[in-house]
Amino acid sequence: MSKFDSIRFYHDEEVPKVLQNIAHHPMVKSLIDYTFPEYSDEQVNELVNSIHSIRDFQSKIIYHTLQQVLKNTSEGLSSSGFENLDDNTSYLFISNHRDILLDTSFLNVLLMEHGKIMTGSAVGDNLVQKQLFMDLAKLNRNFIVKRGLSPRELLESSKLLSEYMHHLLKEENRSVWIAQREGRTKDGNDATHQGVLKMIGMACNEDSMMDYFKNLRIVPVTISYEYDPTDKLKMPQLMAKMADELYIKDKNEDFLNLMSGVVGQKKRIHLHVGKPLNTELDTIKNETTNVNKQIQMLAKVIDEQIISNYKLWPTNYIAYDLLNDTDRFANEYTDKEKQLFLRRLELKLDKGNEPMVDTFLEMYANPVVNKLKLQNA
Repeated sequence: MSKFDSIRFYHDEEVPKVLQNIAHHPMVKSLIDYTFPEYSDEQVNELVNSIHSIRDFQSKIIYHTLQQVLKNTSEGLSSSGFENLDDNTSYLFISNHRDILLDTSFLNVLLMEHGKIMTGSAVGDNLVQKQLFMDLAKLNRNFIVKRGLSPRELLESSKLLSEYMHHLLKEENRSVWIAQREGRTKDGNDATHQGVLKMIGMACNEDSMMDYFKNLRIVPVTISYEYDPTDKLKMPQLMAKMADELYIKDKNEDFLNLMSGVVGQKKRIHLHVGKPLNTELDTIKNETTNVNKQIQMLAKVIDEQIISNYKLWPTNYIAYDLLNDTDRFANEYTDKEKQLFLRRLELKLDKGNEPMVDTFLEMYANPVVNKLKLQNA
Protein backbone atom coordinates (compact mmCIF):
# COMPACT_ATOMS: atom_id res chain seq x y z
CA MET A 1 0.00 0.00 0.00
CA SER A 2 1.20 3.47 -0.85
CA LYS A 3 -0.10 6.66 0.72
CA PHE A 4 -0.90 7.84 -2.82
CA ASP A 5 -3.17 4.88 -3.68
CA SER A 6 -6.35 6.96 -3.39
CA ILE A 7 -5.26 9.38 -6.13
CA ARG A 8 -2.49 7.76 -8.20
CA PHE A 9 -2.76 6.43 -11.75
CA TYR A 10 -2.21 2.74 -12.45
CA HIS A 11 1.18 1.07 -12.21
CA ASP A 12 2.29 -0.72 -15.38
CA GLU A 13 1.80 -4.18 -13.86
CA GLU A 14 -1.89 -3.33 -13.19
CA VAL A 15 -2.61 -2.28 -16.78
CA PRO A 16 -3.23 -5.65 -18.55
CA LYS A 17 -5.83 -6.84 -16.02
CA VAL A 18 -7.71 -3.52 -15.95
CA LEU A 19 -7.75 -3.34 -19.74
CA GLN A 20 -8.98 -6.94 -20.07
CA ASN A 21 -11.79 -6.11 -17.61
CA ILE A 22 -13.08 -3.16 -19.65
CA ALA A 23 -12.19 -4.26 -23.20
CA HIS A 24 -15.71 -5.56 -23.91
CA HIS A 25 -17.52 -2.51 -22.52
CA PRO A 26 -19.60 -0.90 -25.33
CA MET A 27 -17.89 2.46 -24.81
CA VAL A 28 -14.39 0.94 -25.07
CA LYS A 29 -15.46 -1.01 -28.17
CA SER A 30 -16.77 2.27 -29.67
CA LEU A 31 -13.46 3.96 -28.87
CA ILE A 32 -11.50 1.22 -30.65
CA ASP A 33 -13.97 1.14 -33.60
CA TYR A 34 -13.57 4.92 -33.97
CA THR A 35 -9.78 4.64 -33.84
CA PHE A 36 -9.33 1.53 -35.98
CA PRO A 37 -12.49 1.22 -38.12
CA GLU A 38 -10.86 -1.38 -40.38
CA TYR A 39 -9.86 -3.78 -37.54
CA SER A 40 -11.46 -7.22 -37.26
CA ASP A 41 -12.40 -8.66 -33.84
CA GLU A 42 -9.26 -10.77 -34.01
CA GLN A 43 -7.06 -7.72 -34.62
CA VAL A 44 -8.73 -5.88 -31.73
CA ASN A 45 -8.01 -8.84 -29.42
CA GLU A 46 -4.38 -8.91 -30.58
CA LEU A 47 -4.10 -5.17 -29.91
CA VAL A 48 -5.56 -5.45 -26.39
CA ASN A 49 -3.32 -8.43 -25.58
CA SER A 50 -0.22 -6.53 -26.72
CA ILE A 51 -0.68 -3.79 -24.11
CA HIS A 52 1.40 -4.27 -20.95
CA SER A 53 2.01 -0.71 -19.73
CA ILE A 54 0.57 2.82 -19.73
CA ARG A 55 3.06 3.73 -22.46
CA ASP A 56 1.68 0.86 -24.58
CA PHE A 57 -1.92 2.00 -23.98
CA GLN A 58 -1.10 5.59 -24.90
CA SER A 59 1.08 4.85 -27.93
CA LYS A 60 -0.96 1.94 -29.36
CA ILE A 61 -4.48 3.28 -28.78
CA ILE A 62 -4.88 6.82 -27.37
CA TYR A 63 -2.31 8.47 -29.66
CA HIS A 64 -4.15 7.06 -32.71
CA THR A 65 -7.55 8.03 -31.27
CA LEU A 66 -6.34 11.62 -30.99
CA GLN A 67 -5.02 11.56 -34.56
CA GLN A 68 -8.54 10.57 -35.65
CA VAL A 69 -10.02 13.39 -33.53
CA LEU A 70 -7.65 15.88 -35.19
CA LYS A 71 -8.42 14.51 -38.66
CA ASN A 72 -12.22 14.55 -38.17
CA THR A 73 -12.76 17.72 -36.14
CA SER A 74 -9.89 20.11 -36.88
CA GLU A 75 -7.64 21.58 -39.53
CA GLY A 76 -4.55 20.49 -37.64
CA LEU A 77 -2.48 20.94 -34.49
CA SER A 78 0.57 23.21 -34.69
CA SER A 79 3.11 23.79 -31.93
CA SER A 80 6.09 25.85 -30.84
CA GLY A 81 8.61 25.99 -28.00
CA PHE A 82 9.48 22.29 -27.70
CA GLU A 83 13.13 23.15 -28.30
CA ASN A 84 13.00 24.67 -24.78
CA LEU A 85 12.65 21.19 -23.25
CA ASP A 86 15.34 18.59 -22.58
CA ASP A 87 14.47 15.04 -23.70
CA ASN A 88 15.22 13.37 -20.36
CA THR A 89 14.04 16.04 -17.92
CA SER A 90 10.66 16.19 -16.17
CA TYR A 91 8.73 19.47 -16.01
CA LEU A 92 5.70 20.87 -14.21
CA PHE A 93 3.48 22.16 -17.02
CA ILE A 94 1.04 24.82 -15.80
CA SER A 95 -1.46 25.39 -18.59
CA ASN A 96 -4.42 27.52 -19.50
CA HIS A 97 -7.52 25.34 -19.60
CA ARG A 98 -10.10 25.40 -22.39
CA ASP A 99 -11.14 21.79 -22.94
CA ILE A 100 -11.71 19.07 -20.31
CA LEU A 101 -9.90 16.27 -22.12
CA LEU A 102 -8.01 17.69 -25.06
CA ASP A 103 -5.70 20.31 -23.51
CA THR A 104 -3.55 17.73 -21.77
CA SER A 105 -4.12 15.07 -24.49
CA PHE A 106 -2.72 17.29 -27.24
CA LEU A 107 0.25 18.24 -25.07
CA ASN A 108 1.03 14.55 -24.65
CA VAL A 109 0.64 13.89 -28.39
CA LEU A 110 3.28 16.56 -29.01
CA LEU A 111 5.55 15.38 -26.18
CA MET A 112 5.46 11.87 -27.68
CA GLU A 113 6.20 13.17 -31.18
CA HIS A 114 9.11 15.28 -29.90
CA GLY A 115 10.58 12.43 -27.84
CA LYS A 116 10.03 14.18 -24.48
CA ILE A 117 8.78 12.81 -21.15
CA MET A 118 4.97 12.60 -21.14
CA THR A 119 2.87 13.80 -18.24
CA GLY A 120 0.90 12.55 -15.31
CA SER A 121 -2.14 14.83 -15.49
CA ALA A 122 -4.54 16.15 -12.87
CA VAL A 123 -8.25 15.36 -13.37
CA GLY A 124 -11.17 16.33 -11.12
CA ASP A 125 -13.00 13.41 -9.51
CA ASN A 126 -16.28 14.91 -10.78
CA LEU A 127 -15.27 13.63 -14.23
CA VAL A 128 -14.58 10.04 -13.16
CA GLN A 129 -17.60 9.12 -11.05
CA LYS A 130 -18.22 5.94 -13.06
CA GLN A 131 -15.69 3.13 -12.67
CA LEU A 132 -15.15 2.89 -16.44
CA PHE A 133 -14.14 6.56 -16.62
CA MET A 134 -11.89 6.11 -13.59
CA ASP A 135 -10.19 3.13 -15.26
CA LEU A 136 -9.69 4.95 -18.57
CA ALA A 137 -8.33 8.01 -16.76
CA LYS A 138 -5.85 6.01 -14.70
CA LEU A 139 -4.81 3.96 -17.76
CA ASN A 140 -4.03 7.28 -19.43
CA ARG A 141 -1.83 8.41 -16.52
CA ASN A 142 -4.35 10.76 -14.88
CA PHE A 143 -4.25 11.31 -11.13
CA ILE A 144 -7.28 12.39 -9.15
CA VAL A 145 -8.05 15.80 -7.68
CA LYS A 146 -10.84 15.49 -5.11
CA ARG A 147 -13.58 18.12 -5.25
CA GLY A 148 -16.38 19.22 -2.94
CA LEU A 149 -14.52 18.61 0.34
CA SER A 150 -14.90 20.23 3.75
CA PRO A 151 -12.14 22.77 4.61
CA ARG A 152 -10.27 20.22 6.76
CA GLU A 153 -10.53 17.46 4.12
CA LEU A 154 -9.47 19.93 1.44
CA LEU A 155 -6.32 20.80 3.39
CA GLU A 156 -5.37 17.12 3.78
CA SER A 157 -6.23 16.33 0.15
CA SER A 158 -4.24 19.32 -1.16
CA LYS A 159 -1.17 18.31 0.85
CA LEU A 160 -1.36 14.74 -0.48
CA LEU A 161 -1.74 16.03 -4.04
CA SER A 162 1.24 18.35 -3.60
CA GLU A 163 3.38 15.50 -2.24
CA TYR A 164 2.34 13.21 -5.10
CA MET A 165 3.25 15.80 -7.72
CA HIS A 166 6.64 16.26 -6.05
CA HIS A 167 7.08 12.47 -5.94
CA LEU A 168 6.33 12.17 -9.67
CA LEU A 169 8.61 15.02 -10.68
CA LYS A 170 11.60 14.33 -8.44
CA GLU A 171 11.52 10.60 -7.67
CA GLU A 172 10.00 9.15 -10.84
CA ASN A 173 11.26 11.81 -13.28
CA ARG A 174 7.70 12.06 -14.60
CA SER A 175 6.41 15.35 -15.98
CA VAL A 176 3.14 16.70 -14.54
CA TRP A 177 0.33 18.72 -16.16
CA ILE A 178 -2.02 20.86 -14.11
CA ALA A 179 -4.43 23.61 -15.15
CA GLN A 180 -3.71 27.15 -13.95
CA ARG A 181 -7.14 27.20 -12.30
CA GLU A 182 -9.87 24.85 -11.10
CA GLY A 183 -12.23 24.31 -14.01
CA ARG A 184 -12.03 25.59 -17.56
CA THR A 185 -11.80 29.23 -18.56
CA LYS A 186 -15.28 30.08 -19.78
CA ASP A 187 -14.90 33.77 -20.69
CA GLY A 188 -11.53 33.74 -22.50
CA ASN A 189 -9.67 35.36 -19.58
CA ASP A 190 -6.80 32.99 -18.78
CA ALA A 191 -5.72 33.70 -15.20
CA THR A 192 -3.66 31.63 -12.76
CA HIS A 193 -5.43 31.03 -9.45
CA GLN A 194 -3.04 31.60 -6.57
CA GLY A 195 -4.69 28.70 -4.71
CA VAL A 196 -3.30 26.28 -7.32
CA LEU A 197 0.24 27.58 -6.73
CA LYS A 198 -0.23 27.43 -2.95
CA MET A 199 -1.34 23.81 -3.25
CA ILE A 200 1.73 22.94 -5.35
CA GLY A 201 3.93 24.58 -2.71
CA MET A 202 2.45 22.64 0.23
CA ALA A 203 5.11 19.93 -0.08
CA CYS A 204 7.89 22.53 0.03
CA ASN A 205 10.94 21.06 1.76
CA GLU A 206 13.28 24.01 1.24
CA ASP A 207 13.92 27.26 3.09
CA SER A 208 12.69 29.26 0.12
CA MET A 209 9.41 28.56 -1.67
CA MET A 210 10.86 30.02 -4.88
CA ASP A 211 13.85 27.64 -4.71
CA TYR A 212 11.37 24.77 -4.33
CA PHE A 213 9.41 25.92 -7.38
CA LYS A 214 12.67 26.31 -9.31
CA ASN A 215 13.49 22.65 -8.61
CA LEU A 216 10.09 21.60 -10.00
CA ARG A 217 10.97 23.27 -13.32
CA ILE A 218 7.71 25.13 -14.01
CA VAL A 219 6.85 25.57 -17.70
CA PRO A 220 3.81 27.72 -18.67
CA VAL A 221 1.77 26.19 -21.52
CA THR A 222 -0.70 27.97 -23.80
CA ILE A 223 -3.27 26.21 -25.96
CA SER A 224 -5.59 28.09 -28.30
CA TYR A 225 -8.47 26.75 -30.39
CA GLU A 226 -9.73 28.68 -33.40
CA TYR A 227 -13.22 27.47 -32.50
CA ASP A 228 -14.04 26.43 -28.96
CA PRO A 229 -16.11 23.27 -29.53
CA THR A 230 -18.00 23.89 -26.27
CA ASP A 231 -18.57 27.63 -26.68
CA LYS A 232 -22.37 27.41 -26.73
CA LEU A 233 -22.40 25.01 -23.78
CA LYS A 234 -20.51 27.58 -21.70
CA MET A 235 -23.17 30.25 -22.26
CA PRO A 236 -25.69 29.34 -19.49
CA GLN A 237 -22.99 29.52 -16.82
CA LEU A 238 -21.68 32.83 -18.16
CA MET A 239 -25.17 34.31 -18.32
CA ALA A 240 -25.88 33.21 -14.74
CA LYS A 241 -22.62 34.82 -13.60
CA MET A 242 -23.53 38.05 -15.38
CA ALA A 243 -26.94 38.06 -13.69
CA ASP A 244 -25.24 37.30 -10.36
CA GLU A 245 -27.24 34.08 -10.07
CA LEU A 246 -26.12 30.75 -8.62
CA TYR A 247 -25.40 28.27 -11.41
CA ILE A 248 -26.12 24.60 -10.72
CA LYS A 249 -24.69 22.07 -13.14
CA ASP A 250 -26.94 19.51 -14.77
CA LYS A 251 -26.14 15.91 -13.76
CA ASN A 252 -24.70 15.00 -17.18
CA GLU A 253 -23.23 18.40 -17.99
CA ASP A 254 -19.56 17.46 -17.48
CA PHE A 255 -19.89 14.41 -19.71
CA LEU A 256 -21.73 16.42 -22.39
CA ASN A 257 -18.96 19.04 -22.34
CA LEU A 258 -16.29 16.34 -22.49
CA MET A 259 -17.87 14.61 -25.50
CA SER A 260 -18.66 17.90 -27.27
CA GLY A 261 -15.03 18.92 -26.86
CA VAL A 262 -13.90 15.71 -28.55
CA VAL A 263 -16.38 15.59 -31.45
CA GLY A 264 -16.99 19.34 -31.95
CA GLN A 265 -15.33 21.36 -34.72
CA LYS A 266 -12.16 23.12 -33.54
CA LYS A 267 -10.65 24.26 -36.84
CA ARG A 268 -6.97 25.12 -36.11
CA ILE A 269 -5.28 24.47 -32.76
CA HIS A 270 -1.94 25.78 -31.53
CA LEU A 271 0.01 24.75 -28.43
CA HIS A 272 3.07 26.61 -27.15
CA VAL A 273 5.38 25.48 -24.35
CA GLY A 274 7.30 28.28 -22.66
CA LYS A 275 10.80 28.22 -21.21
CA PRO A 276 11.21 26.78 -17.70
CA LEU A 277 10.87 29.60 -15.16
CA ASN A 278 14.30 30.17 -13.71
CA THR A 279 15.61 33.74 -13.55
CA GLU A 280 12.00 34.86 -12.95
CA LEU A 281 11.90 32.87 -9.70
CA ASP A 282 15.28 34.30 -8.62
CA THR A 283 13.96 37.82 -9.26
CA ILE A 284 10.83 37.14 -7.17
CA LYS A 285 12.93 35.64 -4.35
CA ASN A 286 15.21 38.70 -4.29
CA GLU A 287 12.30 41.13 -4.34
CA THR A 288 10.37 39.91 -1.28
CA THR A 289 10.46 37.23 1.41
CA ASN A 290 6.68 37.39 1.91
CA VAL A 291 5.39 34.07 0.53
CA ASN A 292 1.92 35.43 -0.33
CA LYS A 293 3.49 38.26 -2.35
CA GLN A 294 5.84 35.76 -4.01
CA ILE A 295 2.88 33.59 -5.05
CA GLN A 296 1.07 36.68 -6.36
CA MET A 297 4.12 37.66 -8.43
CA LEU A 298 4.57 34.12 -9.73
CA ALA A 299 0.92 33.98 -10.86
CA LYS A 300 1.52 37.25 -12.75
CA VAL A 301 4.64 35.86 -14.46
CA ILE A 302 2.76 32.71 -15.58
CA ASP A 303 -0.20 34.80 -16.81
CA GLU A 304 2.10 37.07 -18.83
CA GLN A 305 3.73 34.07 -20.53
CA ILE A 306 0.42 32.35 -21.26
CA ILE A 307 -1.16 35.52 -22.67
CA SER A 308 1.88 36.58 -24.71
CA ASN A 309 2.20 33.09 -26.23
CA TYR A 310 -1.52 32.78 -27.04
CA LYS A 311 -2.03 32.27 -30.77
CA LEU A 312 -4.76 34.64 -31.92
CA TRP A 313 -7.02 33.33 -34.69
CA PRO A 314 -9.35 35.18 -37.09
CA THR A 315 -12.25 34.28 -34.76
CA ASN A 316 -10.63 36.29 -31.95
CA TYR A 317 -10.15 39.37 -34.11
CA ILE A 318 -13.66 39.11 -35.63
CA ALA A 319 -15.21 38.92 -32.16
CA TYR A 320 -13.18 41.94 -30.99
CA ASP A 321 -14.28 44.04 -33.99
CA LEU A 322 -17.94 42.99 -33.67
CA LEU A 323 -17.97 43.66 -29.94
CA ASN A 324 -16.41 47.09 -30.32
CA ASP A 325 -18.18 48.01 -33.58
CA THR A 326 -14.87 48.64 -35.30
CA ASP A 327 -12.77 47.34 -38.19
CA ARG A 328 -9.49 47.72 -36.29
CA PHE A 329 -8.39 44.17 -37.10
CA ALA A 330 -10.14 43.77 -40.47
CA ASN A 331 -6.83 42.82 -42.13
CA GLU A 332 -6.59 39.75 -39.83
CA TYR A 333 -9.58 37.94 -41.35
CA THR A 334 -11.52 37.51 -44.57
CA ASP A 335 -15.18 38.26 -45.19
CA LYS A 336 -15.78 34.50 -45.59
CA GLU A 337 -14.25 33.83 -42.14
CA LYS A 338 -16.45 36.55 -40.66
CA GLN A 339 -19.61 35.06 -42.23
CA LEU A 340 -18.70 31.59 -40.93
CA PHE A 341 -18.23 33.00 -37.44
CA LEU A 342 -21.57 34.82 -37.57
CA ARG A 343 -23.26 31.58 -38.62
CA ARG A 344 -21.65 29.82 -35.68
CA LEU A 345 -22.89 32.56 -33.37
CA GLU A 346 -26.44 31.42 -34.18
CA LEU A 347 -27.79 34.12 -31.89
CA LYS A 348 -30.20 36.64 -33.31
CA LEU A 349 -28.45 39.98 -33.56
CA ASP A 350 -31.61 41.87 -32.67
CA LYS A 351 -32.52 44.15 -29.79
CA GLY A 352 -33.05 42.46 -26.46
CA ASN A 353 -30.50 39.76 -27.14
CA GLU A 354 -27.43 41.98 -26.77
CA PRO A 355 -26.26 40.58 -23.40
CA MET A 356 -26.08 37.03 -24.75
CA VAL A 357 -24.41 38.11 -28.00
CA ASP A 358 -21.87 40.25 -26.12
CA THR A 359 -21.08 37.43 -23.69
CA PHE A 360 -20.44 35.05 -26.59
CA LEU A 361 -18.24 37.59 -28.38
CA GLU A 362 -16.27 38.37 -25.20
CA MET A 363 -15.35 34.68 -24.92
CA TYR A 364 -13.44 35.02 -28.21
CA ALA A 365 -12.42 38.69 -27.92
CA ASN A 366 -10.84 38.62 -24.43
CA PRO A 367 -7.57 36.98 -25.56
CA VAL A 368 -7.11 39.99 -27.92
CA VAL A 369 -7.99 42.42 -25.12
CA ASN A 370 -5.53 40.74 -22.74
CA LYS A 371 -2.73 40.75 -25.30
CA LEU A 372 -3.29 44.46 -25.97
CA LYS A 373 -3.21 45.19 -22.21
CA LEU A 374 0.07 43.25 -21.90
CA GLN A 375 1.62 45.09 -24.84
CA ASN A 376 0.57 48.47 -23.39
CA ALA A 377 1.76 47.66 -19.85
